[in-house]
Amino acid sequence: MIIFLATAILGYLLGSIPFGLVLTRLAGQGDIRRVGSGNIGATNVLRTGSKGLAALTLLFDVGKGLAAVAIAQRWASQAALVAGLCAILGHMFPVWLGFRGGKGVATALGVLMALAWPVALVAALIWLAVAFCSRYSSLAALIAAVVSAAIAPFLADRATALLIAAIALLLILRHQANIRRLIAGRESRISFRKS
Repeated sequence: MIIFLATAILGYLLGSIPFGLVLTRLAGQGDIRRVGSGNIGATNVLRTGSKGLAALTLLFDVGKGLAAVAIAQRWASQAALVAGLCAILGHMFPVWLGFRGGKGVATALGVLMALAWPVALVAALIWLAVAFCSRYSSLAALIAAVVSAAIAPFLADRATALLIAAIALLLILRHQANIRRLIAGRESRISFRKS
């Protein structure tokens, strides 16, 4: 029980580091929460016009999910599942920002990379394909989440597959506003063109 509690706290604290906010402030871009969607993730950082900052935010957000699971795996495989889930919850609901965080997509990818890399690979490829074709980051994330949950039972053990299904549900719930905007045709698109 102590191990599970410790890994839950570790996962949450790692996940709650708002790299998008920290990096944009260090770069003199101000508060990322006042830009675009107000989100702290890489997609919104991209709206500052800095692809480098967006790439760094993506890298660090993926990294904190991967690190939480990798550290917890040294103690117990089930503890790693707890750490992964808590890392995503930490990103979505960071105590430092009044529990108003990001959507958790990049952190979820990091968790998947550590727990079930084949699922992570498929999810990343699906995200890239949908994002490049539609230019909707949210739509790409939603489709990748659903596909991940659907294929996880075939590529991971039962406990991991159940966690991946729970993560997919969390991501869908966090994208409710995006879903409404997609339906209404008001969702913001992303640009992959060079500045």
